[in-house]
Amino acid sequence: MQDNAMQPLLNLLGPAPKPQRLSLAEWDLVVRQARRAHVLARIAALVQAHGAWAAVPPAPRQHLASALALATRQQRELRFEAAQIARALQPAGVPVVLLKGGAYALAGLQASLGRMVSDVDILVPHERLADVETALMMAGWVHTNHDAYDQHYYRTWMHELPPMRHLQRGTVLDVHHALVPATARARPSTQRLLQAAQALPGQPGVCVLAPADMVLHSAAHLFHESDFAHGFRGVVDLDALLREFAVVPGFWPELLERAAALGLQWPLHHALRYAQAIMQTPVPPSTVAALAPSVGQRDWQHRLRDALYLRTLRPDHASTADAWTPLARGLLYLNGHRLRMPLHLLLPHLARKALGGLLPKEKP
Repeated sequence: MQDNAMQPLLNLLGPAPKPQRLSLAEWDLVVRQARRAHVLARIAALVQAHGAWAAVPPAPRQHLASALALATRQQRELRFEAAQIARALQPAGVPVVLLKGGAYALAGLQASLGRMVSDVDILVPHERLADVETALMMAGWVHTNHDAYDQHYYRTWMHELPPMRHLQRGTVLDVHHALVPATARARPSTQRLLQAAQALPGQPGVCVLAPADMVLHSAAHLFHESDFAHGFRGVVDLDALLREFAVVPGFWPELLERAAALGLQWPLHHALRYAQAIMQTPVPPSTVAALAPSVGQRDWQHRLRDALYLRTLRPDHASTADAWTPLARGLLYLNGHRLRMPLHLLLPHLARKALGGLLPKEKP
């Protein structure tokens, strides 16, 4: 793995970015890597926040400014969409609990700096799913995927409805009723998460997960993943969340307690391990030690996981890869599906999707 080629990017995403230390050749590579990893706007926001914008040469500055303008527009539109979703669900008495980038942005967290938000993710109680879907459709959101198998797959096995799109505004909305699919090994209680959710001041009917739960959701989402196109950004998100929440007294014990209560110790272990390894996130050794029993502790297991994740949780760019990277990504793709579905469901599903890509599409 080419760690040296990735170091300028990591330095710019750290707590004290110093753009003046980069040559034009290094900037050229950073822009390419960051664009592939969806963190170019975050670099721009961090450099601006640290008063170092003037130190960026004109050519890369144009790329950073363009990416930041797009992220800013997306977050501005997100605020409007969150209010519209809350209004649509108000008659049903269901608050909007934002997840991921939407939550970071509306809560004003450090993780929202330059964070791209291309769609909106919300969490609702499973028992109110039909009411929520009906209310959203009445307000103009419709399902875009009408394939019968995909509809059945989402509604039977997944932790969310098929994606919805607003007829007029084109907004993409993902309605979750759990953090992970019902077939996954870990099944954190949605009720516990919603009970601890926190209302956002000035945003009627809009809530976000509690800080510890926000970290756990980010960890569960990342390490139940099969497509790691946003994997590096997921680690950047975790680093920002952990650095910000760590200053709150009692955060680390609470994080361990919530991980145990929700059955999410192993994704949290991985999140802390790889945030430390990649972003040098400061984590108390006692917290890491407390999570060690949740995963295999043999040396060969640690080495194997590191060989896979440290290759995959990188920008998908040739400069950060080696000959083993495609294999690592392929194995974690299969592992992500294995974590979400038992083998007797997984094999037919993968076979159908593979064959579906080979069959000719029906003409309308």
